Amino acid sequence: MNVKSVKQPEKRFDVPSITNLGIQAYNSNNLYPQDIKAIVASSESGASCLNRYIQFIQGNGFKNVAFSEKVLNAMGDTADDILQQIADDLASFDGFALHVNYDAFGRIVEVYHVPFENCRLCEEDELGFVAKIAVFPDWSGCKKRGSKILKPTKEMIDYINVFNPDQEIVQKQISESGGIAGYKGQILWVSSAGKQEYPKAVYDCVVTQMSTEEGLSNIAYRNTRNNFNPSGMLITKKGMNVSQESEDSFFDEGSIAEEVAKIQGDVNTNKILHVEVEYDEEIPQFVNFQGANYDKDYSVTSDVACEKIYAAFSQEAWHRIRKGSLGFSNDVLIEAYENYSTVTSVQRRMIERAFDKIFKYWHETVSTTDFTIEPLKYVSSETSDNN
Repeated sequence: MNVKSVKQPEKRFDVPSITNLGIQAYNSNNLYPQDIKAIVASSESGASCLNRYIQFIQGNGFKNVAFSEKVLNAMGDTADDILQQIADDLASFDGFALHVNYDAFGRIVEVYHVPFENCRLCEEDELGFVAKIAVFPDWSGCKKRGSKILKPTKEMIDYINVFNPDQEIVQKQISESGGIAGYKGQILWVSSAGKQEYPKAVYDCVVTQMSTEEGLSNIAYRNTRNNFNPSGMLITKKGMNVSQESEDSFFDEGSIAEEVAKIQGDVNTNKILHVEVEYDEEIPQFVNFQGANYDKDYSVTSDVACEKIYAAFSQEAWHRIRKGSLGFSNDVLIEAYENYSTVTSVQRRMIERAFDKIFKYWHETVSTTDFTIEPLKYVSSETSDNN
């Protein structure tokens, strides 16, 4: 079959221009990061895999301890603090952003993490270059500060120059800003999709599986808490009450509807549908019925969705450990840690290169030029006892 004959999939997201704001939208509603983060949070497997992904990207922090403890901005954030924030963004969105401030001599004096979901690419100029990053606290327009709702308008958005530490460029930008006091600095935008492209989350391809997990959880919740599938039907005459005649009476005094309600839910496990009729000489009566059992279908669907989610995060080994097919020995876990540390080495290198770019232009001598992040290793109780 010719490729052009195959039914083409929908785009994962669009990048239309929002001309009045001068930005490129991150999907048609400009909320791709926010939407994708909500989807993974609703999935048990997705949230578990994402948390592990974050931990392995962050590793054990910067190998150079002195640098890891170095304070990098006026807020008191250390290099390891910023690394933790970057790891979260890189795992969640496959991109991150750092804001740098300069002194009057064009040297970098501060580094701040900028939440990646707050950043948007500005429109390209006539040469196809994106010169600024638009930063806003909440592009959905729902966040409040005080009693005021923050709405993304051109006056409220910060438009910050992209990272370019060239002395002439920095001095020119400072001059155009009316001096160092009015200069907003620059943003180092890092994306796995490229310098001027919005990235897709690594788990983007399994968002339907994550939504499936949420749906299955909702079914289990309704069945357990609200008796979604009744197992019987109690038929009574309309308006009928049952009075207590003995200690063995099924109902206390009161309406049957009220009494039936008392035996519903996950604590009182009878699943009864109450029906009232006008005339029937043989009532009250109980009609037992059992619906089709979909447990196997639900189980198979859940297993398939879970496996695909783990595969999207390249965590197949962890899925097999979870299923019990690899066992749970120290050797298995050591191998799983080593394997996944190798898988996430690409993301750690992205972070290391970003710090290297920034600290080449730091205002003072740094204790190291090695910004290597130490990979995460499995430490068993036996190993720790020996040490």
